[in-house]
Amino acid sequence: MKKTFNLKKFVQTTVHYLALILLAMIIIYPIYFALSYTFMTPQEVNTATPQFLPESFYLENIKEVLATTPILRFILNSFIISIAVMIGEIITGSLAAYAFAFVQFKGRNVIFALFLTTLMVPSEVTLIPRYLMMGAFGWMDTYQGLIVPHLATVFGIFLLRQFFMQLPKELMEAARMDGAGHGRIFLTIVLPLSRPAIGTLGVYSFLNTWNQYLWPLLMTNSEEMRPVQIGITMLQDEEFMSWNLVLAGVSIALLPSLLLLIFGLKQLVAGITAGAVKQ
Repeated sequence: MKKTFNLKKFVQTTVHYLALILLAMIIIYPIYFALSYTFMTPQEVNTATPQFLPESFYLENIKEVLATTPILRFILNSFIISIAVMIGEIITGSLAAYAFAFVQFKGRNVIFALFLTTLMVPSEVTLIPRYLMMGAFGWMDTYQGLIVPHLATVFGIFLLRQFFMQLPKELMEAARMDGAGHGRIFLTIVLPLSRPAIGTLGVYSFLNTWNQYLWPLLMTNSEEMRPVQIGITMLQDEEFMSWNLVLAGVSIALLPSLLLLIFGLKQLVAGITAGAVKQ
């Protein structure tokens, strides 16, 4: 049977894809701008007419950034902090989510509702108490001061709890009938089935920690402890702003997070769309 051409559907699809292309260009342009200026000479950057493409593959900007600042040390610090926070959020979030999803205890729903209310509290409100607490512990300018306050988040608990609630209850009941306890069910059934949600939380946690600025700015004083987002500011000069060097540093700092996003995109999309289609 010959299909008829549906003009209305064709127009809607075309408009839809054009809108997506436009939004993608708006999002990608700042990244392209930073990468383009990274490989431009100072003369190209300072011309009256902005350049869209570098005339040559100029690598001196990257070499100068590596020579003038310990940016590799900053990246290492960011990796240590981001990976530690990511692992901590996955562990604490999955354990708490399991308790809220499968363990029956008095006041469970009330406590979970109180947890959710904290999502409406801006993080800036708790900044000063956290800062004073880290100072009292003697954790200023240390890894633990940068890591410990972020090891547990309500968002991670909420995300995993909602995913756990969608798991087949028949599997849990069958495991209990076989004599499995909460620990065995958690490790052998819940965690393996929840890899998309755990992957989503891991990517989100890593990127969120990698891009932090205000908290590391307050907590670090020495170059040895600075993460990359703070270290990039050392490329700024008080008298003259060399944008090719600043954006070269930004491009180096962007590279690890972009690679993680690219390789973790499958898990991220799977976690976001999980449960959207009811089976």
